[in-house]
Amino acid sequence: FTAVLSHAPAASIDRATGRRKRLLLATYTFPPVGGAGVQRVTKFVKYLPRHGWEVTVLTVANPSVPLFDHSLERDVPAETVIRRSRTWEPGYGVKAAVSGEGDAAGRERFSVRRTLTGALRRVGTLLLQPDPQILWLPSAVGEGKRILRKLRHDAVFVSGPPFSTFLIGAALSRYARIPLVLDYRDEWSLSNSYWENKRFGPISLYVQGRMQAYVVRTARGLLATTRSSAEALRQIKTQAGSRAQVSWIYNGYDSDDFPRPAAANVATNDKFKLVFVGTLWNITSVAPLVEATQMFCRDRPDLAGSLELVFAGRRTPQQAELLSRLRGLPCACVEHSYLDHTAAVELMREADALCLLLADLPGVGRVVPAKLFEYFAAGRPILSIAPQGEMWDLLEQCPRRDRFVPADIGGIAGWLADSVRAHQNDSGQESTFWDASAFDRNNEAKQLAEFLESLLQGDEDRSDRESTSSHSCSHEEDPRRNVDSSSRDRKIGSPEPCA
Repeated sequence: FTAVLSHAPAASIDRATGRRKRLLLATYTFPPVGGAGVQRVTKFVKYLPRHGWEVTVLTVANPSVPLFDHSLERDVPAETVIRRSRTWEPGYGVKAAVSGEGDAAGRERFSVRRTLTGALRRVGTLLLQPDPQILWLPSAVGEGKRILRKLRHDAVFVSGPPFSTFLIGAALSRYARIPLVLDYRDEWSLSNSYWENKRFGPISLYVQGRMQAYVVRTARGLLATTRSSAEALRQIKTQAGSRAQVSWIYNGYDSDDFPRPAAANVATNDKFKLVFVGTLWNITSVAPLVEATQMFCRDRPDLAGSLELVFAGRRTPQQAELLSRLRGLPCACVEHSYLDHTAAVELMREADALCLLLADLPGVGRVVPAKLFEYFAAGRPILSIAPQGEMWDLLEQCPRRDRFVPADIGGIAGWLADSVRAHQNDSGQESTFWDASAFDRNNEAKQLAEFLESLLQGDEDRSDRESTSSHSCSHEEDPRRNVDSSSRDRKIGSPEPCA
């Protein structure tokens, strides 16, 4: 820890006090909570101290979530200050029952229980805005204020979803009068549009629109996970009348999770193993792959027995029903529930190819699944089934990738046949190594540190201008005063800001 302190960037030292700068990071998703969204904030906590920022974490003490992954706790530095407060949410089992998440399609369609749970779901959706995690807000704001009174912080960083966390960040930012950064792991509107069992009426959409406008006006910085999502945030910022800086920091991979190269030949049996790791839901629908597999098995029965499909991760009931259509086919289908991150990495490295899925839905072209970057690090061939968009652009630089739009069922089936045949002839696929270090989590923590520094520098410049103006006899206007912050919106780490 001392070595880390001694190499802190000079820009991250408070010039007035000589202390290191400190970030209050508020997040609902934090170890031991599991899932893809947890890794982004956890890796920021792990690597920000290397770039001059100490971190205090404010998170929930009794998270109402479906998954836990204790392997991620190893990434949290021992010296990290962590404060937890309780939420008033019910346990996840109760929420799942009310939301209908566990109901089979069509079952209890007209039953009293289904009617009651539907009514409860609608009432809960209307009252708990923007999400059930709003029940964490009272204790989180109280604990956050206690933290800010005891220890000086320079900025507040909040990550969502859940988007109620943004309201917590806004309250704490206003209380301490320090900059607020909103980290959109997903776009608020896309989440509302496609998440199963979440159907928002006009009242809910109006309330959430007002909520988003409020937090965006309060924020000094807005971060997205893709370039095109950042463009969407710029429009929201303009509509809200905010002067926040907007940028994006991609998700990534941690080189510590991939300490050795994948084996040059990972084949362990005579089957070609295609692996998907992640959550299956509306936006990542497995439907095109299922349909293509059915076509492949029908047209190429001589090859079908040599294909193995592996799915690891949560899936909604609708996606589970789609997977059930693979049963009875001559190919093998292996379904894992959620795997801890260590096991998921091993599965990726042992695959003959890795699969990415995105549904052809409005706005989804702006989405880049977080798992893409770990696929890069695994060095395995990639099958992408997605509409053209930003993920297509990122895959362009990957030397061994094949891209199909979801409607190209014949093309996907042909790829399966070609891959199985090549596997039989070559007894395995060679790993592909290329420089994906731009997406290393340590590099992305550096980008966040630079973004935070730019916000604080803006505060110092504004304070200096106001001080000069108040002590000057001249009323000449500073030409910089009317420069809109959108002129500074950019990808962190780019040489020059883009207008």
